[in-house]
Amino acid sequence: MLECNGMITPHCSLDLPGSGDPSHLSFRSSWDYRHDLQPVKQENEKPLPENMDAFEKVRTKLETQPQEEYEIISVEVKHGGFVYYQEGCCLVRSKDEEADNDNYEVLFNLEELKLDQPFIDCIRVAPDEKYVAAKIRTEDSEASTCVIIKLSDQPVMEASFPNVSSFEWVKDEEDEDVLFYTFQRNLRCHDVYRATFGDNKRNERFYTEKDPSYFVFLYLTKDSRFLTINIMNKTTSEVWLIDGLSPWDPPVLIQKRIHGVLYYVEHRDDELYILTNVGEPTEFKLMRTAADTPAIMNWDLFFTMKRNTKVIDLDMFKDHCVLFLKHSNLLYVNVIGLADDSVRSLKLPPWACGFIMDTNSDPKNCPFQLCSPIRPPKYYTYKFAEGKLFEETGHEDPITKTSRVLRLEAKSKDGKLVPMTVFHKTDSEDLQKKPLLIHVYGAYGMDLKMNFRPERRVLVDDGWILAYCHVRGGGELGLQWHADGRLTKKLNGLADLEACIKTLHGQGFSQPSLTTLTAFSAGGVLAGALCNCNPELLRAVTLEAPFLDVLNTMMDTTLPLTLEELEEWGNPSSDEKHKNYIKRYCPYQNIKPQHYPSVHITAYENDERVPLKGIVSYTEKLKEAISEHAKDTGEGYQAPNIILDIQPGGNHVIEDSHKKITAQIKFLYEELGLDSTSVFEDLKKYLKF
Repeated sequence: MLECNGMITPHCSLDLPGSGDPSHLSFRSSWDYRHDLQPVKQENEKPLPENMDAFEKVRTKLETQPQEEYEIISVEVKHGGFVYYQEGCCLVRSKDEEADNDNYEVLFNLEELKLDQPFIDCIRVAPDEKYVAAKIRTEDSEASTCVIIKLSDQPVMEASFPNVSSFEWVKDEEDEDVLFYTFQRNLRCHDVYRATFGDNKRNERFYTEKDPSYFVFLYLTKDSRFLTINIMNKTTSEVWLIDGLSPWDPPVLIQKRIHGVLYYVEHRDDELYILTNVGEPTEFKLMRTAADTPAIMNWDLFFTMKRNTKVIDLDMFKDHCVLFLKHSNLLYVNVIGLADDSVRSLKLPPWACGFIMDTNSDPKNCPFQLCSPIRPPKYYTYKFAEGKLFEETGHEDPITKTSRVLRLEAKSKDGKLVPMTVFHKTDSEDLQKKPLLIHVYGAYGMDLKMNFRPERRVLVDDGWILAYCHVRGGGELGLQWHADGRLTKKLNGLADLEACIKTLHGQGFSQPSLTTLTAFSAGGVLAGALCNCNPELLRAVTLEAPFLDVLNTMMDTTLPLTLEELEEWGNPSSDEKHKNYIKRYCPYQNIKPQHYPSVHITAYENDERVPLKGIVSYTEKLKEAISEHAKDTGEGYQAPNIILDIQPGGNHVIEDSHKKITAQIKFLYEELGLDSTSVFEDLKKYLKF
């Protein structure tokens, strides 16, 4: 099962079922990301001039580095002239102008926690830099530890807290640093704590959410004026304000939760800017009100989105508000002048499929990166003074000339037009004979992941066609697109997927014998359902941590996420209509003796979100059905391969696992009878084996 309605997305998009993970719902700068792909630092790289501004530094840095080599780097945070980041197994800091050198101060050695290959997931620095807090995790577990380091001539760990989800610093009236944090238990995040350190050490529970279908996360407004306590489920939210100047005062409720109303809050100049779906149409719109009169009856409409628009992110500046949008499957940036209410809408390059947001404290510039599944991130900066968008120059990635990106539409059986994004080599001849890899998700209002993946790049270079099908249930066209693919409309997503594949074949993109499908987590529902009802469309399928037994999972209320998931899948325990509807599409329930495509499943031994037991049961039942069909068919029948690859660890999806990547590619090439020699050689350009 999965968590999040995904309307305000994280800096790193890892879709997680039901955790209450704040990164899926917060404004930008509220959560840091780890999996940001940036150019590898070269040993002979020259230090950059100190008087060069941030934008010029980025451009110069990229001009001197090859775009074909990338590595995963850790999160970094700038605060008070210092940059805080992970170097090896240590939390370190260096002066901002020395961040590209090796002159840094070690603050904490992660090995002290005795974890296997730990990494820093998030960093927060106290306002006066007396303390820094860092959340530390490992790749094979969702468990985390938050360490608090006292900054002095000899930095020392002051405290550590287990299972922290979100956390933020504020300073009270006596200049004492106060850390607010949320505690996650059994994948549920219901408790808020506040703690102080030093001579006046304390740690107390501040708030507990009683409704098990809601989760809690913290967000500090861009100007640090208010700390917001965000209480949410899939369709409803409630926000409380903690005064950043008086954090011991009682919090102020903005608006009591109203079923079906979502809202998120930013602040500027004593005004609250509220992104909400209240009113008609029930899509997100921007409203504002005075900070001292926050209730809903005082909200004034400030900015509305066009139809079929998804709000990706929002960033607030002194005189501007910047909205990052997806409209009709294309990316836009809208810059709103807060002094004169002017709006400038910038259509971004058609190759771009996703944003990567920079944590930014520069009031003059708004930097961000654009990426696609086959193109590494490229830097852009909007400069408010010039009113222009600048892109980094220098080495142009060759993929821009050797590949094409197409925006297509398929007509579903009810007439709805379903967007698709398709990639293939420019010089490919006879596309009907090329292998095709379909991507699908279609749940929680989350977009398909369109970040750069090296393995996707090498597939296109090797002649594959990649197709991303933005079916209903996802969020690519806004809130209604999600609503039309959840609960008793889940079959719309399946119909959309079928229409996309048939449209691609009809327009000359590959053929069923060369068509493969990939999905992870909740995307496994539609992938598994398609294998049951229309297996002749596919040759092979790869699934990662797939959700395949919707009915039994949603009827087991002892599982930690079931109650949070009712708004997405329904309640089969108490609603016979929901139960019968789930039975119609649930992959496990609809396995039958017939020919199936070959299937490769990657599962994780201690995955709490999609329990291994359900995946094993699905695999065994599928093999039994295939065996029965083979007996009925007789000699000469070539049975499909069903592979279950169980990986150790308790994480939900390990996106950058080299072992997983190579196993999946090897499986696809073998199933299609293709030579994989060159593709693995190309992968070595990107991955450190």
